Amino acid sequence: GDMGVGKSCLLHQFTEKKFMADCPHTIGVEFGTRIIEVSGQKIKLQIWDTAGQERFRAVTRSYYRGAAGALMVYDITRRSTYNHLSSWLTDARNLTNPNTVIILIGNKADLEAQRDVTYEEAKQFAEENGGCRLPLRGENVEDAFLEAAKKIYQNIQDGSLDLNAAESGVQHKPSAPQGGRLTSEPQPQREGCGC
Repeated sequence: GDMGVGKSCLLHQFTEKKFMADCPHTIGVEFGTRIIEVSGQKIKLQIWDTAGQERFRAVTRSYYRGAAGALMVYDITRRSTYNHLSSWLTDARNLTNPNTVIILIGNKADLEAQRDVTYEEAKQFAEENGGCRLPLRGENVEDAFLEAAKKIYQNIQDGSLDLNAAESGVQHKPSAPQGGRLTSEPQPQREGCGC
């Protein structure tokens, strides 16, 4: 999503469980990690926070390769960020594999009085484009990341995401008990990210 929509704040809230009202703009790319449990499996999420500024777009695009999931974020109080979603979605779909989980997040729902994008139009965009998460308030941050992780896990279980493919964005740790541990750590020989 665009600069200033709250991507870094969402990541910080998910990984640190603390709300930051004013996050500095991301220069290039930053990342965070968190271990969660999905269907009894420990999963380490590695989440790449990409810059929204146009001058970093080439760098940002390189992080789509190998992504198992993407959270597309817009600010409900700034229509321009919503209008740019089609461009972000095109990049994500063109640069990821067809089974990459993409979730749309309408951020800053606590600023309802300043809303510039209606819930209905965003919901329609999400339905037409396969996204599904609207709107987002602080208490739903956890749900958005967990929903993405569950969908990625389901793609692994149903075989639509191949753990052996380098571009899957997922790495299996076979030494873990009870069938293994799934993690999305980057592979050192390639650029890429995982959700």
